[in-house]
Amino acid sequence: MEWSYLLSVMLFAFTVTITPGPNNLMLTASGVNFGFARTVPHLLGVTFGYTLLCIAVALGLGALFVRFPILHSALKVIGAVYLLYLAWKIAMSGRVVEGSRNEQPMTFWQGAVFQLVNPKGWTMAVTAISAFTVEGEALTASLIIVVVCLALVSLPCCSCWALLGTQIKQFLTSHRALKIFNYSLASLTAGSVLLII
Repeated sequence: MEWSYLLSVMLFAFTVTITPGPNNLMLTASGVNFGFARTVPHLLGVTFGYTLLCIAVALGLGALFVRFPILHSALKVIGAVYLLYLAWKIAMSGRVVEGSRNEQPMTFWQGAVFQLVNPKGWTMAVTAISAFTVEGEALTASLIIVVVCLALVSLPCCSCWALLGTQIKQFLTSHRALKIFNYSLASLTAGSVLLII
């Protein structure tokens, strides 16, 4: 494989994982409400789940959507409903007092399983696998390169959003400011449903 190929895969991975989407909005909200340390399991779950999603697409799961469009439609509906649920959870969350365990950030497994219904994740995985894998003898190597690049780039890019949340928290000194922020992120998350329906 040439360096230009690897660079193009890395650039694609950076572009799609650093831009806003459901994962990054939820990680920002978690950073604000729970801090970076308590957001790490969610963050690792996103990276793990997205990596598994890419592997599943590479193994042919994405082809099922082409063959059975009803599956794609069902995934969109399930994803939309789940995004609305998550938007509601973001809107209702408040900053956690140090030591309080009443409200909990998403767990590793919740972050991982969300990737199954994350429309942006599916779009990114299908695009990456179809655009950057090569036919013939190099197919397996190109699949491995694409999946590894996406996994390696996803973690630091998503971490930026969680860290952004911890920095924003400094400016949200009142309960009212925090609520406005949470409602804003919830609205953006709910608004992303319009892009998938």
